[in-house]
Amino acid sequence: MIVVRQKPVEEICSMVARHRNVLLVGCNTCAAVALAGGEKEVDTLIELLKLTMRRKGETTEFSGCVLQRQCEPEFIEHLDDRVYDAILSLGCGAGVALLSESADKPVYPALDTLFIGASQGFASWRAECSACGKCVLGQTAGICPVTRCAKGILNGPCGGVNNGQCELGDRPCAWVEIYDRLETLERPEDFKEIIQPKDNSVKTTYNKLDLSGEGGAR
Repeated sequence: MIVVRQKPVEEICSMVARHRNVLLVGCNTCAAVALAGGEKEVDTLIELLKLTMRRKGETTEFSGCVLQRQCEPEFIEHLDDRVYDAILSLGCGAGVALLSESADKPVYPALDTLFIGASQGFASWRAECSACGKCVLGQTAGICPVTRCAKGILNGPCGGVNNGQCELGDRPCAWVEIYDRLETLERPEDFKEIIQPKDNSVKTTYNKLDLSGEGGAR
């Protein structure tokens, strides 16, 4: 899932201070699971914003709603008849972008989009994917070196590894983990295969991607 985190309230206030009526729009998928964009989080943020603005002497009004998804057009159509002069999105960057494209009002992000992650327990995720556009997980036993290695090295480990730990001291070395898993899978010879440099144009030049078979990426 896409993991998001709420921005500091003061930062959010500074973005919307010029507006008089702000609509908070939550997202009931990834953002809600991350405890950052569901109905409870929308209601809580409204109260925090009201309190903070009142202390600043501002008279901004806030209202809220939660969409099933912000990243699909059919779910945002009913926002048209609401009274507001700005939108505050509690969704990922894709939601902010689509709302901005669809609405005729300014749209601001209430959340920071962090990474694509896998659950490690309640409200806890580990970064597993950087959406680089050229997946190598088949060669690395399902452990992404772009994401899990602090340097994003495609053929490691680097010289900083110490007793299986990254030189930063905050994580195990991804390439030691890759080797250990390949060995467990009885595929240690795969570790010797050189992964070719990534074609970064795959990630950076695709503005649209049509998976229906009726069009192409561009």
